[in-house]
Amino acid sequence: MKKSLFFLFLSLISVGVYSQKFGYIDSEFITSKMPEYQDAMKAMNTYSDQWIKDIETKHQEVSEMKRTFEQEEILLTEDMKKERLADIAQKELEVKNLNNSIFGLEGQLFLKKKELMKPVMDAIYTACEKVARQKKLMFIFDKASDISMIYTDPRHDYTDYVMEELGIVEKK
Repeated sequence: MKKSLFFLFLSLISVGVYSQKFGYIDSEFITSKMPEYQDAMKAMNTYSDQWIKDIETKHQEVSEMKRTFEQEEILLTEDMKKERLADIAQKELEVKNLNNSIFGLEGQLFLKKKELMKPVMDAIYTACEKVARQKKLMFIFDKASDISMIYTDPRHDYTDYVMEELGIVEKK
């Protein structure tokens, strides 16, 4: 009895698996053709360049403080030396914290990128959703994501349909 129920359950699952359709897209290719993505990347580069300049300026200030200390070290008392070294260490810590707050894991650069890319990724998601409904797909994978796709059959590539949905025309 248990064996027959198990085989019945197994056959129902296998029929369900065979009826599912899937496809994949290449989001890197899609975004490379989107003007919105190009604009977002230019904005990201602008922000990044400005933040890099700010940090470099702070590093130069620390270097100048060290150079001044080395030049005046023989003229300073022990208390003055300790005070200057503490100031230099404090300034170095500020630069390190600034660097982390901008380029760290949850830094300003990450948050800005997330903010600028959200409309682009939302548009791709919406287009994928429409294509999946039109083509009756159960799954759409992203070839450009961390998922390893050893082999992809071009018949299941829906990148062109998503680009069409987004209004992107590829020049041939």
